[in-house]
Amino acid sequence: MVPWLKSRPKGERKGEGGSARSPESRLEEAVGLAAAIALDVVGSAVVPLANPRPATLFGEGKVEELKGQFAELRIELVIVDGPLGPGQQRNLEKAWNLKVLDRTGLILEIFGERAGTREGTLQVELAHLNYQKTRLVRSWTHLERQRGGFGFLGGPGETQIEADRRLIQERIAKLERQLETVKRTRELHRKTRREAPYPVVALVGYTNAGKSTLFNRLTEAGVFAENLLFATLDPTMRALLLPSGRKIILSDTVGFISDLPTHLVAAFRATLEEVLEAEVILHVRDAAHEETAVQKKDVEQVLASLGVTKESATANGQHVVDVLNKIDLLDEEGAAALNAAARAPLSVAVSALTGQGVDELLKLIDSLIVDDERHVTFDMPAGEGEAMAWLHANAHVRKREDREDGIVHLEIGMTPMMTGRFEKRFPELARRLGEAAIAEIEAVE
Repeated sequence: MVPWLKSRPKGERKGEGGSARSPESRLEEAVGLAAAIALDVVGSAVVPLANPRPATLFGEGKVEELKGQFAELRIELVIVDGPLGPGQQRNLEKAWNLKVLDRTGLILEIFGERAGTREGTLQVELAHLNYQKTRLVRSWTHLERQRGGFGFLGGPGETQIEADRRLIQERIAKLERQLETVKRTRELHRKTRREAPYPVVALVGYTNAGKSTLFNRLTEAGVFAENLLFATLDPTMRALLLPSGRKIILSDTVGFISDLPTHLVAAFRATLEEVLEAEVILHVRDAAHEETAVQKKDVEQVLASLGVTKESATANGQHVVDVLNKIDLLDEEGAAALNAAARAPLSVAVSALTGQGVDELLKLIDSLIVDDERHVTFDMPAGEGEAMAWLHANAHVRKREDREDGIVHLEIGMTPMMTGRFEKRFPELARRLGEAAIAEIEAVE
């Protein structure tokens, strides 16, 4: 069910931007979240609220009315699409005599089922414990019992609820230490990728926008992709050849969603930080969704929490591309409106399902990386075979001239990031080539 205030603030009506949604759209998404973990949804409704009640969220009359409906339908679980306080959740479970989950609890259940790697499992458990820590309300009598204290200064001892909270906190601290190790490992992997200088292109977007389907279309990776919210959770990376023959690394990340709790974003920060390393960020959007513009703002808010904004992306040399997906689901009027939107400089319309527009997307990615290239000239000894092989494999060698004096003249297109990686990989050679060979960089016309 979706609680919906009868009197919405002026700027929160459907279609007026912000992160607000229509109640119908919220309800459809809530049903989709339940379906993502194979729950049998026997009923759904938008429940109008005049004033949220601190104890039960809903008024007494509405609580009794819903209790009768739940009993008639033999409901075992109720999902409230919104935040519930620990007391509210406990009181509703008592009143209805069934299990109640709020939006955060449901998303955690989905994440727990989807996590397939050790890292993903740790992240989900950490987020779940941070959520559960606030839910230790005195719902059962055993939580009132006290353990024996030690000595007269310790008082009567701690209650069971205090002991449970302490055990959870200890487990949280342990998970945080383990995730810190994971974070260091990821940083080592990133360092390796920097030294093997393939540009990283990251897919981001609202959940169910078609990221994994597009990832499969581009890389033929066979990643699980279904019409489900949060169909994939763990990040996947694959190499991909662009039309120019240049190789890139394509990264698929977890989907975003509106009202994503802060501690969930924090738990998955190590995974999402892959986006910070990307030279091109592909923001995949469901162009056929009636609230695609609102979903776009939700994604931008999560990216901003990671430190990725349009301004920071431009300053860091990143490109953010709008990928308007699912054009195969649009009618003629919608397709005409989309074509106008897709004419923006960093925007392209595609269908990941049929492949329409994918070639244009690859060409756009290729052009963005080429636009970042600078012209670098090297005169290096012919004996530097490893360095020349590295340049041929990873850079854009425009011209090569083998001279009689044993010097190889190379004219190469390299991005500033790639130039830095070359210097790190071959520091002595870079020094011997001279500062001018690295620093005299002219933009490719």
